[in-house]
Amino acid sequence: MKLVKISQTLFFVLCSLYYTSIYSQVAPEKYWIMLTDKNNSPYSLSNPSAFLSQKSIDRRIKYGISFQQNDLPVNPFYIDSIRKTGVTIINWSKWFNFVTIETNDSLALNKIYSLPFVKNVRKVAYATTIHKKKKEKNTNSVDVIFTDNNDKISKFNIPVLKKKSVGNYNYGFAENQVCMIACDYLHDLGFRGEGMTIAVLDAGFWNADTMAVFDSLWLNGQILGTRDFVKPGNNVFNESSHGMMVLSIMGGNIPGKLIGTAPKANYWLLRSEDANSEYLIEEGNWAVAAEFADSVGADIINSSLGYTIFDDSLQNHTYNDLDGNTALVSIAADIAASKGILIVNSAGNSANEPWHYIGTPADADSILTVGAVDPYGDYAYFSSVGPTSDGRIKPDVCAQGVGTWVASMSGGNNVSAGNGTSFSSPVIAGASACLWQSNLASNNMEIIQAIKQSSSQYNNPDALLGYGIPNFAAAFLILSNKKIYNIDEDENVNIFPNPFIDKLYIVFSSVDTHAIQFKIFNLAGKLVHQTEYFQLVSGFNSLNISNLNNLSKGIYILNIISENKNFSKKIIKIK
Repeated sequence: MKLVKISQTLFFVLCSLYYTSIYSQVAPEKYWIMLTDKNNSPYSLSNPSAFLSQKSIDRRIKYGISFQQNDLPVNPFYIDSIRKTGVTIINWSKWFNFVTIETNDSLALNKIYSLPFVKNVRKVAYATTIHKKKKEKNTNSVDVIFTDNNDKISKFNIPVLKKKSVGNYNYGFAENQVCMIACDYLHDLGFRGEGMTIAVLDAGFWNADTMAVFDSLWLNGQILGTRDFVKPGNNVFNESSHGMMVLSIMGGNIPGKLIGTAPKANYWLLRSEDANSEYLIEEGNWAVAAEFADSVGADIINSSLGYTIFDDSLQNHTYNDLDGNTALVSIAADIAASKGILIVNSAGNSANEPWHYIGTPADADSILTVGAVDPYGDYAYFSSVGPTSDGRIKPDVCAQGVGTWVASMSGGNNVSAGNGTSFSSPVIAGASACLWQSNLASNNMEIIQAIKQSSSQYNNPDALLGYGIPNFAAAFLILSNKKIYNIDEDENVNIFPNPFIDKLYIVFSSVDTHAIQFKIFNLAGKLVHQTEYFQLVSGFNSLNISNLNNLSKGIYILNIISENKNFSKKIIKIK
């Protein structure tokens, strides 16, 4: 994790390098007013409850995180003095000590620049032109390819696993994206995100206040609130549908159609992204939204956003910027991580574009960057690649981002599927909430490490998939300090639950990729259940045997048959 003071210094140097004289400009719209200090502030680190919620304070105490100077709010006297010049204040950042303003008055800008506590003024967005963003530019826009119609599905050769039930949840179309990472294992253990708070930073949450897929979130008080950092006071439910779809991947709940990876978590819905244009101001909005998420005690931030190329080419990033220390938004992501928040961010969808690398803040070193795979677990052609410019592995992990099921823009109980790392990121963020709920003693970096270690390419990462596809059943065992047996070497596996009711999970590691089969015998030696052959992956495997309701209560023998092994374990059915 980087030193915040050094990062901030780098940022202010950048501001000076990019600074263009405000006196020669007419009617630019939005600016960062960089401040010199926080002197004579009414706030004090000895009284953090004046600017942080108790949940935020508790997080710091729990994980031994000290209160820092950048926790102090911007001096309200400075904000008021800037406001009195007649400009409109949009937001302000305590981590970077700037105020974002909007004005067409060059005289007001001159007054601001002459204030003794103003260090610099930087133009960060224009008023003259509104550019529609290119497809999958920085919000990783949804590419809806089909709806819940099996005829359409077959044309795209997308596997849709629709079973009558999977454990305690009927995931419907979402089963593949949930089960690919063994998040259903955590759900069946009873970890569904209860008590965890996820802040969703996005471009808007169109109609999320009325759609059936979110009914349970509203009925149970799981939507904690909303904020718009692009247009303060604006209704985020009238803006882009992108965040609505992202939210549905985590918190959606329509049994038989779509159930998210964290259906019981709490959510803050924060708009930091302006879907109509692409300027540097959005990196500042992201930082301010992350500061708010920290102040209200969010445990996790999901950000399906990224920044590379802007409408003003002078603001563009270069590949050399992808060192985790240069872009403001990447520095902000690492500051948020230093406060104990787990940041999950999409890698980007630019693999087939001239800029084919990940974006920012995906390059930040203390966050979990998520790329995309297809429903079969293969690399998605569009998923942005690494490494970072300083040679670090990115993306960190991957999840389903092709044919990922989301709430449909058509409303009602409808679901649709689309492509994008925007959708693989919340798959992982929701699962991370469940994993963290299962082991609250772990901090954010330990959760990230367990997820990486559980992934399919942990011992051989690359620039496409990073450490690979996580196995959250294995991550749970890693955090629980339980041994994960190698089935090729040991006659042992982790079986959960045992005793069981209607479903068994078997977790183990494997060097080979051979097939494996399970047979269940009663004590009289009669075969009562057998599975098809499962193809193993090299690394951690979590397989399940379901539909065991018809077995009578009693003791059984589970026979495990692989190419190299044939051994048995006692299992008990209790109901």
